[in-house]
Amino acid sequence: MAGEFDPYALLQALERRRVTYVVIGGLGRVLHGSAEVTDGLDIVPSTRKENLRRLGLALEDLNARRADGKPPALERDLVGRGVLELETDAGELKVVPEPSGTQGYDDVRRRAERPPIGQGLRPAVASVDDHARMLAALDREQDHEPLAVLQRLIELEHGLRRSPVIDL
Repeated sequence: MAGEFDPYALLQALERRRVTYVVIGGLGRVLHGSAEVTDGLDIVPSTRKENLRRLGLALEDLNARRADGKPPALERDLVGRGVLELETDAGELKVVPEPSGTQGYDDVRRRAERPPIGQGLRPAVASVDDHARMLAALDREQDHEPLAVLQRLIELEHGLRRSPVIDL
């Protein structure tokens, strides 16, 4: 069973090992202003060999294990799999090498933002547009409401960019 969800502990472990990744999913949407409640962290890691080695070390630090209780073997577990779901001492962690609607890490990192979230952390977080693209590609009933929220956030964001400058 996974420990109580502690996003700071999960992110700090990734940062300590200098893992290159982008936050997606529920926590990513929350960091953009969604009022969702989430109980896990979803990441898109760079799949370069050295980064997967560092991710493996971070997963060891977190005592990560698959549903069968065994530790993950990243190179084997990520091949041909959409999502690697892991339980850790700091909660659920999903490793998603290629989220629906994207071409993986390089695709989502281009527009990623680095908001300060406290405790000295500034993780790369997929853009609102990319989160909407991922949810739309999944085309699941459960994602309709979060997608509507993201679309409203996009409208608000674009409206702010088009606001005329008023010179007083």
